[in-house]
Amino acid sequence: MRKSFELIWNNCLNVIKDNVSIQAYKTWFEPIKPIKLKSNILTIQVPSQFFYEWLEEHYIDLLKKTIRKEIGPDAKLEYSIVMENNSGNKNPYTIKIPTTEKKAIRNPQVTMPLDIGNNAIRNPFVIPGLRKVNVDSNLNPNYSFENFVEGDCNRLARSAGFAVAEKPGGTAFNPLLIYGGVGLGKLT
Repeated sequence: MRKSFELIWNNCLNVIKDNVSIQAYKTWFEPIKPIKLKSNILTIQVPSQFFYEWLEEHYIDLLKKTIRKEIGPDAKLEYSIVMENNSGNKNPYTIKIPTTEKKAIRNPQVTMPLDIGNNAIRNPFVIPGLRKVNVDSNLNPNYSFENFVEGDCNRLARSAGFAVAEKPGGTAFNPLLIYGGVGLGKLT
């Protein structure tokens, strides 16, 4: 028994509905109308050229798989696009476009050395054999958290500065930037 093209398309829609979001289904698949099935080529009508291009770009694999599942391995899809007629005729016309057979582009596989994850990553700025050098920080010892006067207006800045000083590079504020007008004591 030969299935009608409406039944085939409804079966395809049931499979598609399970594989896409409900919003995508309502936007991209509900407006499609099946037109005919002739020699394993299912023709579906889409509302516009943009609609056709979107389906080809985002859902072609899903469409092909569901149609092949329903019709058979040699099934093909053809689009009928409703075009507006700008010449004085009020009736729109349709054009037929077969589905594209383009494959997804695959980049060549890159080989990686086998021991890439085995060794710990070494710091490139540490030179073996050099002793640690103490460098004067040139910070004013009068400006420390011990003698900082905390108030409602600077509590957040003090907390952020303290967190950065306790754990440099380990906070969400890295780098810590304090923004304000001229003469408001950002440096002190």
